[in-house]
Amino acid sequence: MEILYLIVAVLFIVLLTTRLKVHPFLALLIISIAYGLFAGMPLLEITLAINEGFGGTLGKIGLIIVLGVIIGAFLENTGGAQTIAMKVLSLIGKKRIPLAMGAIGYIVSIPVFADSGFMLLHPLNKGLSKKAGISLAGAAIALGLGLMASHTMVPPTPGPIAAAGILEANLGLVIAFGIPVSLIALAAGILFASKYASRTYIDPEKGDTPATEMKADNTEAPGIMRSSLPILIPIFLIVLKSVLGVQSKGELSRISEIINFVGEPVIALLIGVFLCLLLPKRLNKDMLSSAGWVGKAIKDAASILLITGAGGIFGTVLQMSGIADLLGNALQDLNIGIFLPFILAAALKTAQGSSTVALVTTASIIAPMMPSLGYDSEIQKALVVVAIGSGSAMVSHANDSFFWVVTQMSGMNVKTGYRLFGLGTSVLGITGAIAVFIISLLFT
Repeated sequence: MEILYLIVAVLFIVLLTTRLKVHPFLALLIISIAYGLFAGMPLLEITLAINEGFGGTLGKIGLIIVLGVIIGAFLENTGGAQTIAMKVLSLIGKKRIPLAMGAIGYIVSIPVFADSGFMLLHPLNKGLSKKAGISLAGAAIALGLGLMASHTMVPPTPGPIAAAGILEANLGLVIAFGIPVSLIALAAGILFASKYASRTYIDPEKGDTPATEMKADNTEAPGIMRSSLPILIPIFLIVLKSVLGVQSKGELSRISEIINFVGEPVIALLIGVFLCLLLPKRLNKDMLSSAGWVGKAIKDAASILLITGAGGIFGTVLQMSGIADLLGNALQDLNIGIFLPFILAAALKTAQGSSTVALVTTASIIAPMMPSLGYDSEIQKALVVVAIGSGSAMVSHANDSFFWVVTQMSGMNVKTGYRLFGLGTSVLGITGAIAVFIISLLFT
């Protein structure tokens, strides 16, 4: 009966968030309580699960999410994201437009939300396609898949951070595995965009805005070095601490302590925020105010924090109900290994549309099962996070806001959007899952 209740709970989460348009936070909270009641949990235990699940989850990753969103806000508002885009374009070349746009989208979406990233890069995309005399479809799909790849698989984007926090995975290892897996998946996505999507002709002048190019000579925008530092330095510090696993003693103990400190995700991202203060040509105190960039970023982060915390409640309720061992043992017998979290995430993403909700909910379901599924090591936990990220990339369709951003701004009708972007996200996710599976054979 507990397994039946879980299936019904997930279906109701999808129903509430899609048909009834209930906010995912309320949906997850209500369903968590209802599941606990139907599973026969004592009332005091349900209350305890709510408090521990919400507070425990946000205690680990709340600040990380907020700091990551602030970094993205500075890069977007100062033109730093634009500078990075133009630099990548100059390195790859304007003749290989789908490859260039996929790479640009991948980099920009690490600090900037995918929806914002597409709107930010849309003028560049249309202008280059018009100048080259090619269909907008290939470049638009490559850009969308590039944004989706890092958005779902590479911290410090909020979804992967939330999943890593719920599963208590090492964030540095998630980055170390997430980058190569997402790049492999993106390579398949760019190939799909170049060889298949580009065959569908879409006039670059079509869509909601005229084809105009980003200006590379924006005197207010920071240079490539300053623009890159808020992204690269935190990632470097987090990976350095995790990969090196600093355990030195004696003379190097002080160095070990420092690396462990600055490599903590909260401190590393806080350093990234301080580096963001170098981005504006003239730093204005209003940028840091509640009505400025920082205030708006914190408001944007609030929804993600609430969803993440509610996901933590759902996971804790599942754990306390005793379903974890029961379901874990049953699924272990199916022998589908690392594909289990991928399939769950893909089903949730396809059903309700949000990659972040799919990441958080899947991580919450999988978390209490990790020991019984045999995912005990730090490497295995990190790979599960990336597998969930791969699943949460697919399938983007009408219930996904990003689907409408890509299709409407690119002048695609719904049928074309399904055929190009929906199928493209499937290629992206499945390739990522296969890459995770191969890596799991090598490292576990």
